[in-house]
This record gives sequence, structure tokens and C-alpha cells, in this order.
Amino acid sequence: MKAARLHELHKPLVLEDIAVPDIQPDEILVNVKACGMCRSDVQLVDGYFHKYADIPRPITPGHEITGVVRKIGGDVPRSEFREGEHVVVAPGWGDGTCRHCQVGNTHICANVRWPGFGLYGGFAEFLPVPARYLIKVDRGLKFEEIAPLTDAGMTPYRGIKKLRDAGALGPDRVLGIFGIGGLGAYAVQYARLLGSGSTVVAFGRNPEKLAVATEDGADHVIGIKNKTPADVAAELKKATGQDHLDAIIDCTGAPEVIQLATGLLGISGHYVDVGLVGDRIDIPLFPRVSREQTIQGSFWGNNNDLSEVMTLAAQGKIRHTIKTFGFEQVNEYIDRLRAGDIVGRAVMTF
Repeated sequence: MKAARLHELHKPLVLEDIAVPDIQPDEILVNVKACGMCRSDVQLVDGYFHKYADIPRPITPGHEITGVVRKIGGDVPRSEFREGEHVVVAPGWGDGTCRHCQVGNTHICANVRWPGFGLYGGFAEFLPVPARYLIKVDRGLKFEEIAPLTDAGMTPYRGIKKLRDAGALGPDRVLGIFGIGGLGAYAVQYARLLGSGSTVVAFGRNPEKLAVATEDGADHVIGIKNKTPADVAAELKKATGQDHLDAIIDCTGAPEVIQLATGLLGISGHYVDVGLVGDRIDIPLFPRVSREQTIQGSFWGNNNDLSEVMTLAAQGKIRHTIKTFGFEQVNEYIDRLRAGDIVGRAVMTF
């Protein structure tokens, strides 16, 4: 099978032919039809994760995976899956025994395994997946559209749910979405679906991406490139009548955006970060305490989150901004994503 694999950090992926993997009795062999390209794939190549985990190489990147069931392990009930069914891959494979797994949050298991961060990933034609981490999907859905929903479309969904469940959203609240890339474009849509009438403001640097946010339903868009925090606050007040935000979902995690966004967070405001562009947080402490703000992370999502997102997709409630590319173009698109030259989500198709 074809596979694009990382043999050395900071080097292009190697396009090669390798053996189709065997499967364990509890696994299913998935024939990959589409795999989204995430900034995490670029960070993997660039060594971002090396200080957190020394992943043995070669690594097959790609974790936004959808495809077709091709072979079923002997322990998988035939009533659950059949060959030829369309599936998406839930990305966090837990050990099944810890307290997080017991409540369904396998993606934050201490012993979690991730497709795309080891020997098997979506930048290959086949991969083995434990059957419990596959979700069947409507055959009418396009592979290239549902692949990015397994991360870009699920991560902000979970983050918006956390804001909603915390009581941070409502008809008298202003929700700020920072970073209108692969995740942010979906975040704007979920803000409309789950925001309980909140005013939705999208913040970004790229006018073309901000135009996508408008198309996706943002009430207001504000460019932040080369502007001071005071300038941004003044534009926010002009647009919404207030110079602060009641809730924030940060889809960048970039240090300068974190500083700007938290500076705009109001009294009792809630800030959820789902982005990982940067590596450190450096913000003033006193406003966080004196304003009783809540700052938290939200990481990917669980099977239930992904099932809900797939239901929304099947109902036609999710809009996609997709750029497809072929297997042989993978290194070109890694470079383009690194340079910020992708509007929406780039998706490899086989």
C-alpha cells in the first residue's frame, strides 16, 4: 500500500510502498478514502511534540480519517460492522480501564494511543483500528467533507459545549472566536447552533478567512493584524456595544492571541483554548482572580462528541470549506499549511 511516513524530524515525508498491516481479533482494517491535514501534522514533522513524547519512527501521520471497512477481526460482532460500510475513526484510543475511559473520555486516557502519531495513520491506504473506535456514517456524506470533522470539526464542538454547559452563552452574551482556520470556521457554525442566541464575533488576521466566518454565520468579524488591543476593543464596542467578551474559544493557542483574547475577557468570563500553535502562556494573574474568570483547555473529543457531529453533518447543518489534494502532493501541502496558505481544511483523498 501507499504510505507517507516520517523517518526524520524536520524532513519531508517519504512516499513509499509498504505491506498492508495485519489486524488483531478486535480490530477492523479500514481502507482510507480521505484524511484531513491538521496543523498538528506539521508540528509533528517540525518536532513540536518531541519534548512531550519520543514517538518511535517511522511515523505515519494523519488522524482525520474516514474510509471503508475492508476486513473484520474475528472478535468483532458481525451484527455491528459489515465489509463495505463507511466509517470515521474516533482518534483517541484509551486503555478502557481508567476512570476517564469508564465515563467515555477515552481521548484523555493516560495510556491513550493516537492514529497518526505512531506506526499507523491516515496518510496511508489502510490502517487497523479497534472496532470500538469506529463510527458508521451515512453513505450520502462525502469522504472529503467528513474526514476533517473527526478533529477540526469535533474539537471546537466540544469546546463550545463546555462554554454552553458553564452557562457562559446566552442572548445577552458576546462570544469571541479567535482564529478562523480549519477549526475556527466550524466553531462559528457551532456557535450559531449551540450558542443560545449569543452574539458571535470572529477575530482573525486573514481577510479571506474572515470572509468565510461571515459566510458561516458570524454576526461580526474583526481583523486583528497590526492592531493594538485598544484598537480591537474599540472595534468590538462599535460592533456589539461592549468592549469585552463574555466567552471565548481560542482556536489558535498562539501566545500573542492568548494575551489579546484574555485581555478582552470580561467579569466572570469563560475562556476555552483548543489551539496549540504556541507552547507557553504568559498573562497577568490579577485580572483572572479579581474578575473570577475561568480558563480551561479542551482537547479533541470522545466518541459521543463525534457521533453528534456526524449526525449534524447527516442533517446538512454543517458547511465545509475544503481543498482536496492527492497523495503525491502531501509534502507540498504540509509546506502550505506551515505557511498559513490554506483557507479552510486541506484533505488528502485516495
